[in-house]
Amino acid sequence: MPRAFAAITFTDSVKAAQTRYQSRDSNRGFELAEDTRSEMTEREAEFIAARDSFYMATVSENGWPYVQHRGGPAGFLKVLDANTLGFADFRGNVQYLSVGNLNANDKVSIILMDYANRRRLKIWGRVRIVHEIDKPELIAALEDPAYRARIERAMVIAVEAWDWNCPQHITPRYTDADIEQLIAPLQAELKALQAKPAASAPITKLGEGPLELIISGIRQLTPQVRAYELRHPAGEDLPAVTAGSHLKVPVILKNGQTSVRHYSIASNPARRDIYEIAVLRQDHGDGGSSFVHRHYQLGMTLHCGLPQNDFTLIESDAPVVLIAGGIGITPIKAMAQTLKAQGRVFHLHYAARSRREMAYGDRLQRDLAGKMTRYFQDEGQVLDIAQILKSASDTSPVFVCGPSGLMSAVQETAAQLNMPAGRIHFERFAAAPHAHNTPFEVLLRRSQRIIPIAADQTVLAAVQAAGIDTLSDCGVGNCGTCAVKVLSGDVDHRDSALNQNERERAGLMCICVSRSKSTRLELDL
Repeated sequence: MPRAFAAITFTDSVKAAQTRYQSRDSNRGFELAEDTRSEMTEREAEFIAARDSFYMATVSENGWPYVQHRGGPAGFLKVLDANTLGFADFRGNVQYLSVGNLNANDKVSIILMDYANRRRLKIWGRVRIVHEIDKPELIAALEDPAYRARIERAMVIAVEAWDWNCPQHITPRYTDADIEQLIAPLQAELKALQAKPAASAPITKLGEGPLELIISGIRQLTPQVRAYELRHPAGEDLPAVTAGSHLKVPVILKNGQTSVRHYSIASNPARRDIYEIAVLRQDHGDGGSSFVHRHYQLGMTLHCGLPQNDFTLIESDAPVVLIAGGIGITPIKAMAQTLKAQGRVFHLHYAARSRREMAYGDRLQRDLAGKMTRYFQDEGQVLDIAQILKSASDTSPVFVCGPSGLMSAVQETAAQLNMPAGRIHFERFAAAPHAHNTPFEVLLRRSQRIIPIAADQTVLAAVQAAGIDTLSDCGVGNCGTCAVKVLSGDVDHRDSALNQNERERAGLMCICVSRSKSTRLELDL
């Protein structure tokens, strides 16, 4: 069963052109689709309701096409039912070209544009012209009382086909409302800065790490994500990194304490002149990311930790599967660039809430043509994890980074498909969520101290608060730096750093995230 638009538009001459320019095979799928796309869904209805204009094409009696712009208040083109559109036809330049064409040929083609998000919807249908004297109730239903324009007639369109267009070659354009939304975070930040006492001097240096870096560039990737370009103060080469590496950068938290935060190095690992990190602003956290957005400025000196890699891209002859969600693209981007440079086979699946919120989306789409699939939640596109994993080869490694829910879903789906756990590689930005934590206590063998662990407290935080000097780094179970030997007790392992041998034979536990199933753990501390 063909798509309705293909049945209408794929004429013999169109098919001949597709054959000549070698696209016939790729277009044949539209003639074999299960969904005809002749009835509009909720997704199309929502898109149409948000538009304040469209382009309408008609054909005259002498065969000449005519394209007219129709505008009005957002939603003036109304979805009357799954097969019918209607709009009030406002008075224009009184040439009546479209109306005259439709009196002779009722066929119409419409394109609706969303320039800001690079989306467009095509609709084919047949038009019935309705005058107020014949259907006053229809005119009233299509009228917008707040829009002062003379209505001459109504046009009712019986929809026969629709289809979404690809976004390529659409230049983003923004309305005043779009721009206001984009700059709202910056305006709020400016207002907050202006409200601060004039005596507060800008921070020019921060941190105590061994690697001195200068902020040489700042870019707004999305309304909530900024990229920071970091260089050596003297322009020297930076320490070499590999895909998946991260950098410890200094911040000041809401409580006034100086701390560090780990951010993946998103720039191409082949470059030695810069590191680039991308930071998602999260105003409800402990203040690390919001500090970066408020205080990191051009020319600022940061004393950072040396780059480390807890998310290494392994060598493999099998095709590599990359999965990223939201800001999780940062290490995955570097992996994709490395794999491309090595000539290895891979495919990147990248999901985001919307096109506007997809950091690096357009750049990667250009650089990874044919090697990347994007998914936009607001357009109803779902990352089908089961299908992605089923389609992978039996030895393909899978690298995933993003929200905890995404990584848990990949792990659970892989387990259901009986995929070896060792094929799934992931990096968390935060500790994995758990529905319920219970308090317990730890006995420290060396000092014979007993330390209670509250339900909302980690073992690492508790022992450090008690003055016990112990190593730690990432704080989310990625690196294994904080691993200690468990002498007795039943551990609830929640890290991604330790393998089964390290957990069972060596008896290790990452105290930054893992907890106890028993009422007490005895640790070699």
